[in-house]
Amino acid sequence: MKSLCIKTNDSNLLEYLLNELKHIELENVLYSSKQFKHYNNIIIHYKGDNINEFYSEISSILSFLVLDNLEEKFLSKIISHDYFYFDNIEQIKILENCFELNSRDFFELFDKKFSQLHQAFLDFISNNKSLVLSGFINFRLKQYMNILDSVVNEAVNEFLIEKEYVEFISLLKLYINSQPINSNCVHIIYSPIESILLDENKIVVDITSDIFKSKYLSDISFSSNDYILNSLLTLLPKKIFIHIINGQIDEFINTLQLVFENRVEICYNCSICNIYRNSKNSLKEKVTKSIE
Repeated sequence: MKSLCIKTNDSNLLEYLLNELKHIELENVLYSSKQFKHYNNIIIHYKGDNINEFYSEISSILSFLVLDNLEEKFLSKIISHDYFYFDNIEQIKILENCFELNSRDFFELFDKKFSQLHQAFLDFISNNKSLVLSGFINFRLKQYMNILDSVVNEAVNEFLIEKEYVEFISLLKLYINSQPINSNCVHIIYSPIESILLDENKIVVDITSDIFKSKYLSDISFSSNDYILNSLLTLLPKKIFIHIINGQIDEFINTLQLVFENRVEICYNCSICNIYRNSKNSLKEKVTKSIE
């Protein structure tokens, strides 16, 4: 018979362990809970022959205990310790980003975290009859904590990018609202790969021309669409008609809507849209033909 004693003073963890042991699939497992001087002890006895499976089952239960009950606390602790210079609201946002990362890469991250936890618990209980849960978690889960550190670092990077994006939008809106309108309207023939800008007379605007000096500075880039944005900041039209050729609104279009607000009108099915949709020619070729 193999026996293992798990010690904890956390009533929530104690309840979790007892509930999981109640539903353990392995046969010949007996357990009891007793209050001693310093700890609540869960004493587990295994009378079967498959010792390795027993250790693996208990390691799985303990691993899920950490993932289900303690991971959020660990993430918050890392954020508050390593990124103390962010205020409470910003730290909460970073924690939310951690959750999003865990959800986005769920299977890969979960497997990595579970594997590290399971191996750490398995190595320990295979060679020891007693496990003080708080001590083990605080001092023997270095590899798991390294994974959480990486998640927090990525979450902080995403937060900073998003923060810069918000500041970027605010600055552009401030600039636009402080300048007079320079044109009645413009048309953007838009696709993510290639876009064309037309003035109010539907004449192609050379968006790469040197006459459009830089109106903004930011690490945020929309590649070729940077020229479109910079041109719009120079032309400052009263109305911007965006003709979506591929039927999709992407990050750049969302940005234009945030910056220019009610000046923007999205179009999917007008005469201009129909000229350029479903053609094998490039947008520039189609624009040239339409003008001729």
